[in-house]
Amino acid sequence: MSSNRNAADTSRTTTDVERLEVTGVHDGHPHDGQLTATVPADAAPGDSPAPGALPRWQDPRLPAAQRVDDLVARLSLEEKTAQLYGVWVGGDATGEDLAPHQHEMASEAPDWRGLISAGLGQVTRAFGTAPVDPALGARALARMQEEIVAANRFGIPAIAHEECLTGIMTWKATVYPTPLAWGATFDPELVERMAGQIGSAMRMLGVHQGLAPVLDVIRDLRWGRCEESIGEDPYLVATIGTAYVRGLESAGVVATLKHLVGYSASRAGRNHGPVGAGPRELADVLLPPFEMALRDGGARSVMHAYNEIDGVPPAADPELLTRLLRDDWDFTGTVVSDYFGISFLQRLHGVAADLGEAAALALDAGVDVELPSAHCYGSPLVDAVRAGTVPEALVDRAVTRVLRQKCELGLLDAEWSTVPPALAAIAERSNGDAPGIVEGSVDLDPPASRALARELAEESVVLLANSGALPLRPESRIAMVGPLADDVAGMLGCYTFPGHVGSQHPELPDGVEIQTLLAALRAELPETPIKYAPGGTVDGPADLDAEAISAAAAVAAESDVCVAVLGDRAGLFGRGTSGEGCDTDDLRLPGAQAELLAALLDTGTPVVLVLLAGRPYALGDSVDRLAAVVQAFFPGEEGGPAVARVLSGAVCPSGRLPVGMPRNPGGQPNSYLNPVLGQKTEVSSVDPTPLFPFGHGLSYTTFSWPEVRVEGAVPVAERPVQVPTDGAVTVSVSVRNDGDRHGTEVVQLYLHDPVAQVTRPVVRLIGYARVPLDPGQTRQVDFRVHADLSSFTGRLGHRVVEPGDLELRLSASSAEHRHTVPVRLTGPERRVDHRRQLVAEVTLR
Repeated sequence: MSSNRNAADTSRTTTDVERLEVTGVHDGHPHDGQLTATVPADAAPGDSPAPGALPRWQDPRLPAAQRVDDLVARLSLEEKTAQLYGVWVGGDATGEDLAPHQHEMASEAPDWRGLISAGLGQVTRAFGTAPVDPALGARALARMQEEIVAANRFGIPAIAHEECLTGIMTWKATVYPTPLAWGATFDPELVERMAGQIGSAMRMLGVHQGLAPVLDVIRDLRWGRCEESIGEDPYLVATIGTAYVRGLESAGVVATLKHLVGYSASRAGRNHGPVGAGPRELADVLLPPFEMALRDGGARSVMHAYNEIDGVPPAADPELLTRLLRDDWDFTGTVVSDYFGISFLQRLHGVAADLGEAAALALDAGVDVELPSAHCYGSPLVDAVRAGTVPEALVDRAVTRVLRQKCELGLLDAEWSTVPPALAAIAERSNGDAPGIVEGSVDLDPPASRALARELAEESVVLLANSGALPLRPESRIAMVGPLADDVAGMLGCYTFPGHVGSQHPELPDGVEIQTLLAALRAELPETPIKYAPGGTVDGPADLDAEAISAAAAVAAESDVCVAVLGDRAGLFGRGTSGEGCDTDDLRLPGAQAELLAALLDTGTPVVLVLLAGRPYALGDSVDRLAAVVQAFFPGEEGGPAVARVLSGAVCPSGRLPVGMPRNPGGQPNSYLNPVLGQKTEVSSVDPTPLFPFGHGLSYTTFSWPEVRVEGAVPVAERPVQVPTDGAVTVSVSVRNDGDRHGTEVVQLYLHDPVAQVTRPVVRLIGYARVPLDPGQTRQVDFRVHADLSSFTGRLGHRVVEPGDLELRLSASSAEHRHTVPVRLTGPERRVDHRRQLVAEVTLR
């Protein structure tokens, strides 16, 4: 097998497995990935170059910094800039946009041979642009890498990146629940396991970098990308997002944090909209998830956001991307552009006169890599350097970061192979026989992955209300109605492959088995008669759906219980009711679904509402008439069976809301993280109180919290616990399952700061724990709370721990507090930074 080598300095090496080599057909385009077994005439199995023959940049015995410095010194300006951009083969050929303004920016196929002649930084979306069998896709990517290695003087391969938010973005790969469902689990360990599996699948195919997770804290439920976000609370987003990063990075894949910063705080929830957030909201709400994911998760890449903040786009902001990210937070990885984001400095933001000036602004700010393809960092940047308007030192700074990451990934090692592990394993199984690489020979949806997807989906289902209609009784006559009852669209977010790419290829199957809720419930309750009626469409007008609504109501009227399955159909840029560019101007159920629900309620049959959606919707006008409400946020390929098992009672629900559910569709965009005047007041006629608060969720069993202790002793309400401003305290609560079945309680710890130098949220989450309990079992949860967790951005603009009185509230939600522990921080005010304690340590006994 061909290795990464400097042809002038080293000989090629092979091993028994690495005899599978990509053959070259130099027609200037990526090839079909056909591989042939070849062994170089001058090499034998086991041969390796003498250490002295290696140039310093290829010598693995040397520190990465020395290797990269040696390589950078050898590169021409064109070879340096070639490392700073990607190439998106096929980006011009998709039927509809997969990225904003894609077809305006990628109007023709790139000159592949010309682009790779000086090298290449990244290969863009080799799997997630069009349906390709995983084995054949890996073979094609190997072929591309072979051509890239052969085309440039130093044999430097490209980093291959791919979307991986709900699994690697490729056909036939496991589709996990969407990030809002991760948030609903309150289970970082499970999310870390999922991300580890995703990362392993990526590395197996030869992909090095994943464009996930999304760490945008939801600020407006009208924003279409709520489904891609984890929740409305920075602590929940930070802890769940950091777990995802740890899982992905543990597999050797570079995690890319999205989107730094403010993207989710746009005015009116409009995609790419301007952001009016002040520095305190940025520091205390929007930035903490990025801090934690970098420091505790070890993320090695960051993607800038599309928006602007007070007139400055993040892609052109050195205060954000250099001073804060690198100087203050000590980040040493790479900053990549969101797709076409550098060009947008000229095209959309109007802060650059041309592409060369856009390149200069972004490079100076600290953007190292232009994705998905070369518009600014190619010839416009080279021309600007030659003209003296951009210092070559800025190019050197960026290329050093890029090559250091390639060095860490092993791409600069002489022994690096273009053949990824999946193909090497096939070759080994078939004794090096290339025809063994056939469609279906790589399984990206094995039983273990499906089981993990099921577990995550089951934990994410939230029971919001229940008058006793759930679990469903097997002897009941059930009507299942709604546009999503027999449609897999309710399982899939916009960044799943079937929803993102597969929707443009209706002739192809989804690639993985996905059950609708109707099919899953019939399988779950095989002896129960279930009648079905669609009741209309997800987003069709009421007049066109009127007949279908009447028919559905008739089916419901003849049944003992009606399960109404409503919600969203994800899409991109207006092609769905949820997803990127699918914002909404109010929070009513899309289309005529509200009319359908009203008609079902009017029948008098008890109605169980199941919402399969990318955001919560306002149900204030119907909730009192519903027999039960179940929320699932695009639960993935195993979502149908997961929700069915909750409905049947086989699974005891344990999900909790990662965002509050609004009461009114026209209510002000809000989150629970508000000071007193952001809550219901007597001086405004608008009541922002949610219908169901952040952290809310019910169970099929009952829990009690009989006892709370502080440092092992029963606290005294009138006597605050004294804790130094640099100290910590352990707060413990016992939780008992008082019911007759196994269940999981979610204990949430909130901080209340009654008096501070700036206004503070009434409560904010600082810790949580999932507590699984058998019937009659009691367990104790210990929270070790450091004073750093009370810190906030003070009047002078830096983060402080302020002495004074606090309350720690042990709670079932942000609005249901079971125990309150008074605490008094003593000593001087402390200034803290990103090295502060970020999480409450949790022990479950």
